[in-house]
Amino acid sequence: MGKLAASILAADLAHLADQVKLVEPWTDVIHVDIMDGHFVPPIALGGVVVASLRPVTALPLHGHLMVDAPETQFEELRAAGLDVVSFHLEAVPDPSPALRKARGVGMRVGLTLNLETPVERVVPYLEEIDDLMLMSIPPGWSGQRLNPAVFPRLERAREEIDRRGLAIELEVDGGVKLDNARRAIEAGATVLVSASGLFGSSDPAEAARSFASILAEAGG
Repeated sequence: MGKLAASILAADLAHLADQVKLVEPWTDVIHVDIMDGHFVPPIALGGVVVASLRPVTALPLHGHLMVDAPETQFEELRAAGLDVVSFHLEAVPDPSPALRKARGVGMRVGLTLNLETPVERVVPYLEEIDDLMLMSIPPGWSGQRLNPAVFPRLERAREEIDRRGLAIELEVDGGVKLDNARRAIEAGATVLVSASGLFGSSDPAEAARSFASILAEAGG
């Protein structure tokens, strides 16, 4: 069955623990966007936020690094309590050394692709990762509309993952809402990352429950 990843980028950070508790019963992963103001213009979150979340939830914490030189942050993030780290293929000349470093400090590892990056670019590294995240918006800002161009990209990635018999989570991140969740699952996504689709709703708990229902129906 698929998973729901709650992205705290759209949460009320003044009440972050309470926001996480609202969606936790129907959520599988807490998604933490980390931005450095270089790879993407905004600066957001980081190791301090990861450390503040770790005592609050037993759910896996997945860091999505939108940063230059992501490997320089792995040790700090692992010490803060991060379980999984994904970084952008576009941020490194060769992802393999950074993937090995992340594993070396005890984290599961993933790669993220921007919309304009061909899926074929990640194929040589599929055996080295646990997670492939496809962006469905330009990275950096919550509240954008999902670009439907991501759906054939998910299908292409799913085809290659299945052809190789790999147990890789395939995530879609950006503009994921209740009205497009089924389409993303049909295209092959196993993890739905939602920020404003959860925390931007009037009732985040009900939104999380609805996402979980869609995932359960698709898995059934």
